[in-house]
Formats: sequence, C-alpha cells, structure tokens
Amino acid sequence: MFPTETLLSAARAVQARAHAPYSRFRVGAALRDETGAVHAGCNVENAAYPVGTCAEAGAIAAMVAAGGRRIAAILVLGDGEALVTPCGACRQRIREFAGPDTPIHVAGPGGVRRTFTLDALLPASFGPDNLA
Repeated sequence: MFPTETLLSAARAVQARAHAPYSRFRVGAALRDETGAVHAGCNVENAAYPVGTCAEAGAIAAMVAAGGRRIAAILVLGDGEALVTPCGACRQRIREFAGPDTPIHVAGPGGVRRTFTLDALLPASFGPDNLA
C-alpha cells in the first residue's frame, strides 16, 4: 500500500507556496496516479475571485500534463479545526479521473484526519461512464 505520508509531504511542500493573499487560507493537494507518480498543486487566488483555482485542480492539471489519466488516491491539506474537504466543483473534477472507491484523505497540520471514498463525498455521481 502506498503510504499517505508521501502524499502529505508533497501537499505540505506546495501548501507553503500557495498564492492566497485574499483569504490567507493556503491549501495543498497531492495525488497518486495509476503509475504511482505523485502530482501536487496549491490554491492560486486571483483579485477577480471566480478565476482562482483550487489545489485539487492544480494537482489534477499537473497529473494530466505529466501523462497520468487515473487518480489512485488524493490528499487535501488545509489548516484550521474543520475538515478541509474538496469543494463541490473539485469533487466533480476528481470524479473525471477516479472511481467511486478512490480514497480521498483529508489532512490538517497534524496529519491525516479522515479518509473518505469519492462515493461518500459525491454519491450517485455523473461521470465519463455516463457518456460512453
């Protein structure tokens, strides 16, 4: 089994580089693709708020740019007491490249807090198989 510590380390490294001058809420995400490669992304805010990007979107874009096509596992790291789960749009982005049993690890400064499956966070989802 692939250790979540590897994903946590990658997410921590990019969380520190997040561009969050407005919310000051830095998020890092790291995923493992079907080959075992790790791809990471951080949130990038913009003065025109709707055009900012989430950390998960950055990690997925990095995976696709490197040739990956399937998410085997993903970890999202954020600070604070509350769980920082993927937003609705990112849940759908993850769904494009992951199956219902894909683990989504939610972490904070102390490490992994909880693990969900994609199906738990996005039940009865619409995905590529609906268009086949």
